[in-house]
Amino acid sequence: MQTAQANDRPGDQRHTGPSYAEVQAGAEFGELRTAHRSFAFPLTVAFVTWYLLYVLLSNYADGFMSAKVVGNINVALVFGLAQFLTTFLIAWWYSRHAAAKLDPRAEAIKARMEGEA
Repeated sequence: MQTAQANDRPGDQRHTGPSYAEVQAGAEFGELRTAHRSFAFPLTVAFVTWYLLYVLLSNYADGFMSAKVVGNINVALVFGLAQFLTTFLIAWWYSRHAAAKLDPRAEAIKARMEGEA
């Protein structure tokens, strides 16, 4: 005969920390969201603008884009390669930003929600 209740088993422990709605409404989560948005939104707008400039120049500025830079390398190729370079630079920059500003705040929120803080 088994006398232990279902919530006495190790895997059936109840959550005792704050609710998700409380955390989302809290100042700490607001700061995390602001730190993310203040980095991500301007960079997204800048990169999309840069990309659309490349597309528009490719379509409407044939003379400029076909101008030779060195040998058979033209402006269009340089801009196209610069698209890849900026993609990797933004990813690297975001990684550093997240590690320095976002991850510590997110870990603090997680610890508090799990009842460890």
